[in-house]
Amino acid sequence: MAGNLVARSIHDLTAAAWFGGSLMGAIGLNGAAAEAKDPTERTRLSSKGWGKWAPIQTAAFVGHLASDLAIAWENKGRIAKQDNVAANTVYKTVVTLAGAAVTLYAGIVGKKVDELAGEGAEGATEPRAGASDELKSAQTQLKALQWAIPAFAAWVIILGAKHGEMQRPKNILKGLR
Repeated sequence: MAGNLVARSIHDLTAAAWFGGSLMGAIGLNGAAAEAKDPTERTRLSSKGWGKWAPIQTAAFVGHLASDLAIAWENKGRIAKQDNVAANTVYKTVVTLAGAAVTLYAGIVGKKVDELAGEGAEGATEPRAGASDELKSAQTQLKALQWAIPAFAAWVIILGAKHGEMQRPKNILKGLR
């Protein structure tokens, strides 16, 4: 079988891990942490869970980017010659890097929430009445970021599917310059 089966598999599995892990964290982990009886445990437990996920997430990003390079190398001729493939490749790279930056920023903001866990909270992303402005700000940001991350991951998956469709023989022949 010609091609990059291993690289494509790693590419798709790492994007799936990013999407599924971030969505499960936003819904499952943060939702479950909000049920803790002690308000100081709500952000602490959520932060612990996200901290355990962070090394896996980082490995997924590294694997995803490495497999992107391998796939691009294998397809360098097609990228250069087929209409819209280069543009889609650049677009997908920008979306991937922006999503990685958003994910990294969420980790930084999450550390701030963890540092302020002693103040207590209604939930991982919901401040409690009387919370400091610093905690309120961090939690408000996390509330948006927890949904932005799976949105970026889904976008990357969709753009990957578009790349796959561009490789169908009829699309290759139609798009050759």
